[in-house]
Amino acid sequence: MLLLSERKKAAVGRREIQVFLIGYIIVEICEIFSVGGFPLSSKVRIAFTGIHLGAIVATLWILMLNGIVGYQLLDDGTPLSIGALFGSAALLFVGTGYIALDTGYSWTGHFDGSYTAPNQNIGLYVLYQLAPLVFLFIFFLLETYLVLKVLGERKPMLYLFAAALLFAIGQIFQYVVSVHICEGTKGKIDGSMFETFFTLASVVMIWVFWSSITEDDWPMPVAGNAYT
Repeated sequence: MLLLSERKKAAVGRREIQVFLIGYIIVEICEIFSVGGFPLSSKVRIAFTGIHLGAIVATLWILMLNGIVGYQLLDDGTPLSIGALFGSAALLFVGTGYIALDTGYSWTGHFDGSYTAPNQNIGLYVLYQLAPLVFLFIFFLLETYLVLKVLGERKPMLYLFAAALLFAIGQIFQYVVSVHICEGTKGKIDGSMFETFFTLASVVMIWVFWSSITEDDWPMPVAGNAYT
């Protein structure tokens, strides 16, 4: 998808969608070492987990910003656009990663895990659980308005809906079905394998959606509109 994006020379948000794909690749690499059962010491696994969580939040932030790119508030692909993308994502990556690492290593004790009193970790919960959902919601809202109101098209919504559905199925496997799979297989596998597959399929559909709204045969927009 990175190479295919590179071929779409005139596509709006080409560099920005590539940054998102790179972020997703980093997330999946970290996932191999954090939850993939790869033999590591506990301290090293905590480090990869911190990087993993930071990468997830930063990547979904980048996805949300991709939803804004289409409105051409800034010229896409410029140093300013890419710099704003990287800079803001880096802040979230560092912030989330630090809280996750402080939770695992108990550097300050302020972000101790929920297994110790007072049995809560508000910072990590907000950044890892709530913020990504907000970013995703805003992305889908922005793209829905762009497609229906600005472009006046409906077919791309099928790809966007498919991406949302696949992601939701992956989360169901992760948070609902996983425990049953784990018990049924006596701990040999859990829902994370299926979550990874459906998330990958969702990312593919997001790319297909982006590609479909940056085709050369779209009508030229009037002033103030986005894609061509």
